[in-house]
Amino acid sequence: MFKYYKCFIRITPFLTRNYSSNGFSSQNGLNYCADIVRQHDYENFLATLLMTKVIRSPALVVRAFNVEVARVQDQTSDPQTAAFRVQFWLDTLNTIYKKDQSLSNVPANPVAKELFKVCKTYNIPKRHLEKLVLSRSNLLKSRYFRTLEDLEKYVDETVSSIFHLLLSLAGIKDIHADHAASHLGKSQGLANTLRSIHVSNHHKMVALPLDILMKYNVSQEDVLREVDSEKMRQVTFDVASRANSHLEKARRINVPKVANQIFLPAIAVESYLSKLQKKHFNLFDKSLQRGNTTLAFKLYYQRLLNKY
Repeated sequence: MFKYYKCFIRITPFLTRNYSSNGFSSQNGLNYCADIVRQHDYENFLATLLMTKVIRSPALVVRAFNVEVARVQDQTSDPQTAAFRVQFWLDTLNTIYKKDQSLSNVPANPVAKELFKVCKTYNIPKRHLEKLVLSRSNLLKSRYFRTLEDLEKYVDETVSSIFHLLLSLAGIKDIHADHAASHLGKSQGLANTLRSIHVSNHHKMVALPLDILMKYNVSQEDVLREVDSEKMRQVTFDVASRANSHLEKARRINVPKVANQIFLPAIAVESYLSKLQKKHFNLFDKSLQRGNTTLAFKLYYQRLLNKY
C-alpha cells in the first residue's frame, strides 16, 4: 500500500501516455485535484490510488469534480449563493463540451481546467457529468426524499454516474459492467446517506426517506435530534438492507476483469454496513463516525486478487 501512496506524493507516475503527451498535463492542477479528493473523499481516494496508471490520474480529476459539486451545500447556507455555484458548474460543462473549445476559454478553476483536458482526451460522455450537477441542484430545492425509490434515483445519479464515467475512462463498453456500476453506485450512495446523517442534520436536512420514517412512526425531529430508538433502528435497517441488496447484486454480475479495480469502493461499503450491523443499526453510535484503520490494507489485498 505504501508504494501506491508514494506514487501519489510524486504524482508524476499518475499521468498516462495520452494525458501527458498531448501537452495537457498540469502538475499543480493534478495536485490540487488529488488533494481535495484526499481531504473530502478519502475512501474513494485510497481506492483510486490502486488503479492502473492508465486511468488513475483522470479518475482523480473526475472525483475532484464530484467533490467540488457535492461541497456546494457545505460551503454556504445561503440558497441563492448555492444556486449560483451549481450554475457555475453547469455553465462550465457547457463551455467544456463546445465544439473546438480551447483551454484558455475554460474558467480559471484548477478542477475545471483538468476536467477539460480529461474530457478532450478520453471523450467521456457529458450526460453523466450533468447528472452529478443537476441532481444536487434539485436536492437544494427539495431538501428531502419522499420515498426510498426517490433516494435510490438520487444516489444513482450522483454515485453510479461516477462509476459509469470511470468505466468510460477505461474504455469499457459492456452492458454487464454498466449494470454492476448502477447497483454498486446505489449501494454506496445509500450507505453514504446513513453514514453522513450527522452532516445532513447539521444542515437541518433529513436525508432518510419519508415513507420509511412514516412506516415506523419516526418523526423528522427525532432524526434531527439524533434520538436512538427501536423504531429508528428499523428505519436504518430498511435502508441498510437495500444497500446490501444492491451490493450483492453488483457482485453477482460478471464484468470484464479490468472493471474490478474501478469497483474497489465496494470494500468500503461492505465494511461500513458490517460495522453498522454490529452496532445493532444504531445509526447515531459515535464509533461509526471514526475512520476505518484497516481499509487501506483490505483494498490492497482485494486489488491483488483483482476482486471487489
